[in-house]
Amino acid sequence: MTGLVDDASHPFVRAVKPLVDAMGGEMMPPQEAGKDDVVLSWEGVDVLAVRLPQLADSLDHILAAMERKEGKPLADLDRREKQEVVRALEARGAFSVRHGVETVAGALGVSRFTVYNYLNREKAT
Repeated sequence: MTGLVDDASHPFVRAVKPLVDAMGGEMMPPQEAGKDDVVLSWEGVDVLAVRLPQLADSLDHILAAMERKEGKPLADLDRREKQEVVRALEARGAFSVRHGVETVAGALGVSRFTVYNYLNREKAT
């Protein structure tokens, strides 16, 4: 089976598309998959391959998704809301990414020092 990735009405493609989009991945036909891509099957047939983004790119997608969820730029959140964002990002491993603190600080409109304070506050409680 080929070309199902182009058929947005296929139930499997519809089911996985929001997840792939949220991760910043790329869907492609399975025959185009590289060695690091993930091939997904539907009823025993390879239907779709997913190319996962670099970890740093995933952080940008996570931040964009959080902004969409909040309905406004993360920098416009109040302090408590920003602390919640930092907690959620830490739970997702955002700060293990190179320059993760800087990226998050920029998105929140705060300093790196403030992000570290939010992280330390969470660990103290």
